[in-house]
Amino acid sequence: MFLDYAKIYLKSGDGGNGCASFRREKFVPKGGPNGGDGGKGGDIIFKATTQLSTLIDFRYKSHYRAGKGKHGQGGDKSGKNGNNEIILVPCGTIIRDSESGEVLDELLENDKEIILLKGGKGGKGNTHFKTSTNQAPRYAEDGKQGEEKTIIIELKLIADVGLVGFPNAGKSTLISKISSAKPKIADYPFTTLTPNLGIVRYKNYNSFVVADIPGIIEGASDGKGLGIRFLRHIERTRLLAFLVDTTKLLDENLQNKKEIRELILNNYKTLLRELKRYNENLLDKPRILCLTKIDTLNENLKKTIKTIKLNEAEIIPVSSISGENLEKLKDLIWKKLKETN
Repeated sequence: MFLDYAKIYLKSGDGGNGCASFRREKFVPKGGPNGGDGGKGGDIIFKATTQLSTLIDFRYKSHYRAGKGKHGQGGDKSGKNGNNEIILVPCGTIIRDSESGEVLDELLENDKEIILLKGGKGGKGNTHFKTSTNQAPRYAEDGKQGEEKTIIIELKLIADVGLVGFPNAGKSTLISKISSAKPKIADYPFTTLTPNLGIVRYKNYNSFVVADIPGIIEGASDGKGLGIRFLRHIERTRLLAFLVDTTKLLDENLQNKKEIRELILNNYKTLLRELKRYNENLLDKPRILCLTKIDTLNENLKKTIKTIKLNEAEIIPVSSISGENLEKLKDLIWKKLKETN
């Protein structure tokens, strides 16, 4: 199961108390103070790993506590430090404060670690409080309390290319044909309910990663449909590939070049508008416009759509069924990715 959002409670360990103790040995009835220090409380540590791809573990556990420091003992024995709580998360995880929404940190690289909450300091034993005027201090310091916080964890998949389109635009079929991903495919909207990642092998042992997110509908930025829940997953992509289903031309029975161009561009502009309302910075990314399912079109329609031009995006008609132009699409994606380096 894929999960990309979780709310959890964290508590770092309390420090152990210092000890108030005195040396008591035969022939030394009034020895000096020898109380040990309390141990430090354990930290809450987050660590990114490529071994995870979802936050599903947090569905079953939502409270995490680090170990408490042990109390100091007589004979100058310090208490043992509390155990750290190490929480593993997928690369691409964002940690936010649940109240303010402030981003506390991001974990993008494998094995990156952050100490989110530090454990409380251990209290000092009475040995530290001996002075020339107070040779037998009978008090010690209490350990400091650990920190606690409720946080929100979000996962943003890290991919090179993000596929953007309406439901049933052919995103899942496309990613299944050009990559190793095997998403569920069917001829009805909202087949894709979770994001999919696919690794595309490209000439001479090169590769890039493509993310397929659930389809966007008009009004998605107002909470309609499913796509808006997953748009965060294309925020880290370097390139956006917009997919427009050309079978809509057959549904409308369009033959006029102007009407054909207008229908395709209206679909494209609706997608742009929803992305802009979600995060206008997404429109700063380079784009490709893929006109899908061209195997269903007659030759006249194919010729017409090949004449459509856009200033801000290169247009390429493709068919995942016949394989037409899929290699050209991979060439174009690779070229665009090299330009963004």
